[in-house]
Amino acid sequence: MKNIISKYTLVTSAIVLFLLTSCDDFLDKKPLDQVTPQVYLNEESQLASYAITQYSFPTHGGWGIGTFGYDNNTDNQATSNSNKIYKPGQYRVGNVDSWTFSKIRKLNYFIEDVIPKWKEDKIRGNKTNIEHYIGEVYFLRAYEYFNKLQALGDFPIIRKVLKDQKEELIEASKRQPRNLVARFIISDLDSAIMLMKNNPSGGKNRLTKSAAQLFKSRVALFEGTWLKYHKGTAHVPGGQGWTGAGLSYLSDFTIDIDSEIDYFLKESKSAAKEVINEYSLTNNNHQLNAPEIWDNPYYDMFSAEDLTIFNEVIFWRSFNITENVYHHTNHYLQDSGGNSGYTKGFVESFLMSNGLPIYASGSGYSGDTTVKLVKKNRDERLQLFMKAKGEIITEADTAKAPNIISIAERRSVTGYDIKKGVSRYKNQSQNSTLGSIVFRATEAYLNYIEASYLLSGGIDATASKCWRDLRNRAGVNPDFNITIASTDMSKESKGDWGAYSKGALIDATLYNIRRERRCELMAEGSRMRDLKRWRALDQVHNYQIEGFNLWGGAILKDYEDDKGNSTLIPEGTSDSPNVSNQSNSNYLRPYQIIKKNNLVYDGYNWNKAHYLEPIAFSHFQLSSHGTPSESVIYQNPYWPIAANGTPID
Repeated sequence: MKNIISKYTLVTSAIVLFLLTSCDDFLDKKPLDQVTPQVYLNEESQLASYAITQYSFPTHGGWGIGTFGYDNNTDNQATSNSNKIYKPGQYRVGNVDSWTFSKIRKLNYFIEDVIPKWKEDKIRGNKTNIEHYIGEVYFLRAYEYFNKLQALGDFPIIRKVLKDQKEELIEASKRQPRNLVARFIISDLDSAIMLMKNNPSGGKNRLTKSAAQLFKSRVALFEGTWLKYHKGTAHVPGGQGWTGAGLSYLSDFTIDIDSEIDYFLKESKSAAKEVINEYSLTNNNHQLNAPEIWDNPYYDMFSAEDLTIFNEVIFWRSFNITENVYHHTNHYLQDSGGNSGYTKGFVESFLMSNGLPIYASGSGYSGDTTVKLVKKNRDERLQLFMKAKGEIITEADTAKAPNIISIAERRSVTGYDIKKGVSRYKNQSQNSTLGSIVFRATEAYLNYIEASYLLSGGIDATASKCWRDLRNRAGVNPDFNITIASTDMSKESKGDWGAYSKGALIDATLYNIRRERRCELMAEGSRMRDLKRWRALDQVHNYQIEGFNLWGGAILKDYEDDKGNSTLIPEGTSDSPNVSNQSNSNYLRPYQIIKKNNLVYDGYNWNKAHYLEPIAFSHFQLSSHGTPSESVIYQNPYWPIAANGTPID
């Protein structure tokens, strides 16, 4: 599943090769060196091998906390170095971007070569297996196109391997409206679903029909909600300021935006239902503390070596020391903060076990003077997946006070440390072989609830059962109506960007659907995707990321040396501070420790241009017969056609 990296791109970048090389160049070669169609992709095992070499999914790897850090730089998690996306003027039109086609080319080559031979029954091997591997490649092309859709929106739809002819490459560079790209992805996934099975050789380490159904639900929900909340803006085809409007090749394009929204939401709901019918949730036996927690299937699902036994897990990556395939996720999670941490706003969004928000009358909230108290009687996901001082973490270690002044790579950034994915075994620290989840069925439950509510304005029987099942497993009162009735959006909005769409607060029911998603998928890397599709970033201005109660809590003694002297150096009291100053807040503010040259000292600021990436200036040069402004490519909204350019607005 490792990334297959090529220094080449297709379309615009290929024009450079056309101009500088002979006909015997990269575009004329097959994806595998010294291989021709006459001797390859003619039998089952070759199809299986080709497909799996194109796997490129977010899984644990290298140093750091792996997928559990992918929610950094959102309102859920923070890392020591703030992202330039929140720094006005620092996110620019670059030299490298997502406008690449090498992966698409490899997948198109397979489809172009294999499909005719398959239809003529010229591929040797088991017919069902052959069809499965063809389905995998359709899935992988859909997956790659979804990456493009998220990053760039409108994008060229390319179904074949292109020749190294300038005119053909320029023609193929024409962007297609994002809803058509999304429909193309759905079409590929429908092909995958038709061809794939759920019991391939390799089991859950290979893609399956259910994985395609779940992914279809994700794609359709993403596009349906993007169109819904960005409707009328430049980020949606036909919206005011849409940059594709001035292109002659799109002059006949029309869109019924409401019909498109309805189509995608229905597709998401339908695909999610297929998964829900097949997969139950992994059991939580409600054992919350070690050593009993190590026998809790729900906790173990994120920290086991073999994830095959968990019905909820649809697709995962395995690791093997003997094959030199491992990661270092637990090296950081077991005994440090791993340069990450949950935010105060995220932690406070978790309900009490009785289903009430922490601020509601009668909630029973114990306060936040210690992390242990923060977790008391809360949603069990918070209790299971966040550390507190004194808890047994491994068979050899007990959790210490969050190391908020450690070196960056091991720092507890907010004081709220991640425990999701922590193994009981100390030998999993350096070279870990714990499995890494790619898809789990829970997402289908969440997708169904959201899509269903947006379509009907109510909670149908299936959505109600899904929601109650999720809350029961989380150890929360399953009656979600109690929560809805007790929700104060003015309070929720302080720490949850998902309380907004289009800069305005949403209704309490929809908010609690989003809350469920936020809490269930904690530290699994979906937060920014959700925030963008909901258009939940418009209101982010001077937003301060905060962590635990440092100055107003009962934890200051944890940061004294052997002589009783504090090791904390507040900002403004020294040239080398290591924590934020109490004068700004009792809560640790990781981006107010250093003031000089700190562009987020006064908080995060969002620019609407950042909903999509800019396209690099070089592509406009390469895809034009005249000046860059005459290119068949158009720039994304609010970005200039200029090297190193900053957002126009």
